[in-house]
Amino acid sequence: MTGQNSILKGTRVLDLTRLAPGPYGSMLLADMGAEVIVVGGGRSGLPIDSYRRGKRFINLDLKSEEGLDAFRLLAANADVLMEGFRPGVMHRLGLGYDALRQDNPKLVYCSVTGYGQDGPLAQEAGHDINYVGLSGALGAMGPLDGPPALPLNIIADFAAGGLHAAYSILGALLERERSGLGQFLDVAMVDGCLSLMTMHYPDWGKAVLPSRGKGLLTGEAPFYRCYVCNDGKYLAVGALEGAFFTNLWRGLNLEQPMPDHMRPDTWPAMTEQFERLFASRSRDAWVKHFEGRDACVSPVLAPDEVFEHPHVQARFPGSDSYATPAIPHYSRTPTMPGVTDGTDDSYAVLRALGLSEAKINKAVPETSNVTGLEWPPVKPSQP
Repeated sequence: MTGQNSILKGTRVLDLTRLAPGPYGSMLLADMGAEVIVVGGGRSGLPIDSYRRGKRFINLDLKSEEGLDAFRLLAANADVLMEGFRPGVMHRLGLGYDALRQDNPKLVYCSVTGYGQDGPLAQEAGHDINYVGLSGALGAMGPLDGPPALPLNIIADFAAGGLHAAYSILGALLERERSGLGQFLDVAMVDGCLSLMTMHYPDWGKAVLPSRGKGLLTGEAPFYRCYVCNDGKYLAVGALEGAFFTNLWRGLNLEQPMPDHMRPDTWPAMTEQFERLFASRSRDAWVKHFEGRDACVSPVLAPDEVFEHPHVQARFPGSDSYATPAIPHYSRTPTMPGVTDGTDDSYAVLRALGLSEAKINKAVPETSNVTGLEWPPVKPSQP
């Protein structure tokens, strides 16, 4: 399923996660060559198609003794286990870390949750919006005179959840090379959001970030914001440093003396000038105008434009969809991510463990589900 010289070749990951964070994190591991076995069962379903690349799929009935035995045997032969249940669920199944490490002390056991394994909110339900809100990140985003702006579910689910989980797992695997032992990883999305906000906490209430919608990186500064062009599309301008701002100013052919752009009292008049100028041409005309000028001007692309952009095509030749394996380019161990294949591999995987057909028949639920969770859940509008 993956390249022969991949970074994580020979690493087996058992994945019991369903929603976005865990499946994204395990896909990153699969992209790096790990053998990821997604364990479903009965009506629980499997991850959405977007995060199924390079993985194998099996179904086990974890309510049956045979299904539990099969899972324990899989865990005894695994390097990593990922799960995303509320704290205590795996323990009640007899599949908690303390139970599984008895047969496999090298197991890296990663629990991905919203609020973590302990604390007053540990058992509370939540989604990305809740974890970003609790971290203070959401409270710092959006306009001054409106509600906070939602950054899709990129921050908590994917950056603070899936990416944080994959990063934590890689660290534990590296440490295992020294100690010979695995360990339990408590990966909380709130914790990941706290880490992502490290630079911004000390800035809050000060000149750089006095409040939501105000400050250097919020869209108030005229040299670090988006502008609408005459075709209705947008430009992203990020000319923070003096040299870049100078190039921006000259690129706009402004004749009056260049202001001290870090003085907020210059921003209102500068904003009016920039808005008027950028509205005079199309987005792509401005992009072409600023090519090679080092002014930090780029297009704001819609998702359906991204894979047509020449830079993305150059980095990932032939890519045309979300299936692009946008992972680090390793110089010595090139990565060849696998394809998306929904085949039910339950019997093949369990036979390889040495289980008999009779035991496999009892371990696999009668109704296997290898379809993805329904996404998007929004129903088309009725005429």
